[in-house]
Amino acid sequence: MAGGEGTNDKKEPKEETKVETKAETKVEAKIDGKDKKEKKDEQKEFKFAAKADSKKGMEGFMLFLWNPETKEFLGRTGMSWLKIGVFYLIYYAFLAGFFMLMLLAFFQTLHDDKPAWDSSNGIIGDNPGVGFRPMPPNKQIESTLIWFRHGSHNGNWEPWVKRLEDHMTDYKNETYAADLGAHSVECGDRGQIAPGEGGVCKIDQDALFKGRCKNETSYGFKEGKPCILIKLNKIFNWIPEPYETLEQMPEDIPQTIKDAFQKNIDDKAPELNKRVWLECEGENPADKENLGKVNYYPDRGVGVNFFPYTNQKGYLSPVVFAELENPEKSVMIAIECKAWAQNIDHDSMERKGLTHFELMID
Repeated sequence: MAGGEGTNDKKEPKEETKVETKAETKVEAKIDGKDKKEKKDEQKEFKFAAKADSKKGMEGFMLFLWNPETKEFLGRTGMSWLKIGVFYLIYYAFLAGFFMLMLLAFFQTLHDDKPAWDSSNGIIGDNPGVGFRPMPPNKQIESTLIWFRHGSHNGNWEPWVKRLEDHMTDYKNETYAADLGAHSVECGDRGQIAPGEGGVCKIDQDALFKGRCKNETSYGFKEGKPCILIKLNKIFNWIPEPYETLEQMPEDIPQTIKDAFQKNIDDKAPELNKRVWLECEGENPADKENLGKVNYYPDRGVGVNFFPYTNQKGYLSPVVFAELENPEKSVMIAIECKAWAQNIDHDSMERKGLTHFELMID
């Protein structure tokens, strides 16, 4: 018995070993199966990071132009081109319609005969500026220096006279307003007569072109005694408010204007005081001394009957010639011309109600 029991004990471990070997084989088989399946899945997955095969040169371009395998033209199929074409057609049609709608709304605010915003509501405001002529040449458009050499032999004043004469073309045309279908009225040499409704004041040429201030005498440039044209800029529907008494005048107004105002009262011609006064003088004491006497044609200012400007046909801005009788030579003179009325303010920085220029005569 003892021997039989020993034999059975030896056989039992062998059977256990076989069972374990079979279990291990099954596990390994399962693992191998999973690995093979994962490898197959990996092979089936699309590699997004992988670079597609591309052809270079002319062959690549022809393939991009037309791909016979995918039926693509310039990288898109026919259906793709149709979809994107319809999309952009609708998109740009909407943009064009929106733009036209906004443009139509904008044009509704505009008028052919007047600005949408005038006086203080507009960008220009209700304070007129003052200009001068002749201006420097276009290549020196930012300059305000009038610099020339006078004389008959070596003078270079001709271009200045030509620019001034070109500017005066319309002022010398007696039929300028009539040619444009306007009704021009003789308002007097100083604009003291109202033109009436629908009329514009005609420029009195005899009163304006006097002294050296005419083309026959080269506007004084040849002699070194130039005539500078001073003009008020146009502001739609602006009406000046002239001084009615000496007490209304500010303290810094030139004494020459006060004297002329009082003289008109003494001469029993108060209507001549209904004007925008103009005065040119040197900016500094030395400039005032070097400038010398200034004569004005037709007078020291423009009458209120030249206003308002309402875009009338044949309208010309009122102008005044400032004749510099004896300016100092070879010295730069800073000159400032101001317009004076109750509703005109002065600002040297923004050039409101005045103009500034320098004069240099060799």
